[in-house]
Amino acid sequence: MSYDATFQVWRGDEDGGALEEFTVEVNEGEVVLDVIHRLQATQTPDLAVRWNCKAGKCGSCSAEINGRPKLLCMTRMSTFDPDEVVTVTPMRTFPVVRDLVTDVSYNYEKAREIPSFTPPADLKPGEYRMDQRDVERSQEFRECIECFLCQDVCHVIRDHEDNKKNYAGPRFFIRIAELEMHPLDQGDRRDLAQDEAGLGMCNITKCCTEVCPAGIKITDNAIIPMKERVAGHRYDPIVWLGNKLFRR
Repeated sequence: MSYDATFQVWRGDEDGGALEEFTVEVNEGEVVLDVIHRLQATQTPDLAVRWNCKAGKCGSCSAEINGRPKLLCMTRMSTFDPDEVVTVTPMRTFPVVRDLVTDVSYNYEKAREIPSFTPPADLKPGEYRMDQRDVERSQEFRECIECFLCQDVCHVIRDHEDNKKNYAGPRFFIRIAELEMHPLDQGDRRDLAQDEAGLGMCNITKCCTEVCPAGIKITDNAIIPMKERVAGHRYDPIVWLGNKLFRR
């Protein structure tokens, strides 16, 4: 079954742009990225879009479809009515390079601010031993494909440009949580999470969890536990007293 769909695609660059309307053929079983590729092949050869695997594993084709952050390759055309206008725009949180391509370097800058895994000094590669429950606890966070849709939907940085300097965002909260929950990691990132990554600015609306294509429970399994760890570290009176006595 084929039909002609109406697409509105944002065209422009850092200096501005606008939605451009197209009528394009859609075939049974296709996803939005297929239609974008058909537009490139038949009507707009200069349309810029970032993509790679077309299997929901690389995170490259992130955009906003009808105002909601999604992967172009994982959004089936069958979810839209044939007479529905499908609007495709770049991720709003990041600067536009051209058309649907955005500059996501902000995320890599935040990644570099997080200290890497620090194993015990007396353990050599091959000597690491972990309980399977600890492996499974952090394994979920390893499913992240760095599509940055969670970063895009997070209103703390989406609506407040000034927050970007002091706010890492949900993708990096799960990175910090993964390291904090690792039984062999010797680092302590609780102060970093609160003071430098801006964990306290997150008001746990769960919008990041809702858009995650990997199904990671970002809020429940990473952000809330990290908030609890920070609160226990900083405000538990018994912990505070122990730290005072230990320092003496």
